[in-house]
Amino acid sequence: QVQLVESGGGLVQAGGSLNLTCTFSGRTFSGFNFGWFRQAPGKEREFVAAIKWSDRSTKYADSVVGRFSISGDNAKNTVYLQMNGLKPEDTAVYYCGTDWRIWLPLTTQLSSYERWGQGTQVTVSS
Repeated sequence: QVQLVESGGGLVQAGGSLNLTCTFSGRTFSGFNFGWFRQAPGKEREFVAAIKWSDRSTKYADSVVGRFSISGDNAKNTVYLQMNGLKPEDTAVYYCGTDWRIWLPLTTQLSSYERWGQGTQVTVSS
């Protein structure tokens, strides 16, 4: 059974950095694309970044371009989200999810992802 566990969140001042980790188990890592989403209180879950394992292509939300970077290590079954230049508006619970339709282009659509982890809280103070 596929399981995802996010970690690495915390409290940081504006302008600071965090590196989130999503550890994957239960299936072949290369059989999925991975996405990071976030959900702030009272708001819907929104796309942050995604990575396509076959060619390492990536996709980012406009709000994080130039500040966030998604990467992975298939030897460790882990996907990372390096977050630099954090802003108070980045405060949210961050989730990683899987998309098994690896033959399709990366998508920002929430409905395309499944197998979510429990999330990790990121809080950015001003």
